[in-house]
Amino acid sequence: MAVHTSQSVAKAAGDGTTPDARGRRRGTGAPPGRFRRGLATHWYAWAMVAPVVIVIGVIIGYPLVRGVFLSLTNANERNVARSIGVNELPASYEFVGLDNYVEALTGGQFVSTLGWTLIWTAACVSVTFGLGLTLANILNRQMIGRSVYRMLLILPWAVPGFVSVFAWRFLYNEDNGLLNKVLAGGGIDAVPWLNDPMMAKFSVIAVNVWLGVPFMMVALLGGLQSISAELYEAAEMDGANAWQRFRHITLPGLRSVSSTVILLSTIWTFNMFPVIFLLTRGGPGEATQILVTQAYKFSFEISPRDFAQSSTWGVLILVLLMVFAAVYRRVLRKQGEVW
Repeated sequence: MAVHTSQSVAKAAGDGTTPDARGRRRGTGAPPGRFRRGLATHWYAWAMVAPVVIVIGVIIGYPLVRGVFLSLTNANERNVARSIGVNELPASYEFVGLDNYVEALTGGQFVSTLGWTLIWTAACVSVTFGLGLTLANILNRQMIGRSVYRMLLILPWAVPGFVSVFAWRFLYNEDNGLLNKVLAGGGIDAVPWLNDPMMAKFSVIAVNVWLGVPFMMVALLGGLQSISAELYEAAEMDGANAWQRFRHITLPGLRSVSSTVILLSTIWTFNMFPVIFLLTRGGPGEATQILVTQAYKFSFEISPRDFAQSSTWGVLILVLLMVFAAVYRRVLRKQGEVW
């Protein structure tokens, strides 16, 4: 028996592998029956998760696959399947391959809309993060009425988004809006908040920042409260000033939280349909049109409605966000942050 074992070991050493490694190489690399044992042990968890997976697959998976398919066709309002009275007209659109993507990427409309979308996203996220961090630092200190201030600052987040946008639209009204009434009281002419292209861009950014600051503040405030107070006390005893404490303790301590909220805020802002659509509908002209509102416009506002081009823009939006998330994740990995 010992001789047989030594011969097996010697034979394995001859090809540079151990008996266990050779067995794993011949097999699947995992212990036999591992999936079955896991399913038998955690069947209740699988049963609880299954309905959610099915619902997500129906709600998200099917529209995504359908959108990718339509982006490869010339589908529009005139050639899709439709009903006219009692008559059922079959679909007559054709497969065109990547023609829609070539048209979108080589046309000036997509590039110009993408440029403003990137400016809109960068401006909103940076201002929101700066204000949220400032307010979080203020509210993290002991002060009279801190709970009241927190409640008031969270209020924009509690109000439904469309209600807030309509309220701001009333404030921005050039003739009867409160903002212009206040300016008129000071002898200043009415400002065309939503009728001038440049002012409209500042206006929509201001509204989105107002809606996004509460989330950023709450998330960063939670991160601040997780940083040990002993670190600040030790730094203060060593003679570090307020800026040095903020730079060397607060910012590194918030790195994991801030990286997550910046990613989420970027994705939400990039696709922030309600603010643009309800406030300006992309106007004046196309001044505030972002990618997602333009995709909506292709499907519902032009004639004939271009479902193929709308789906193409939707797929391109998804690809852009996936690329951004992948690059962002890689940068975080290099910095030692893993999520």
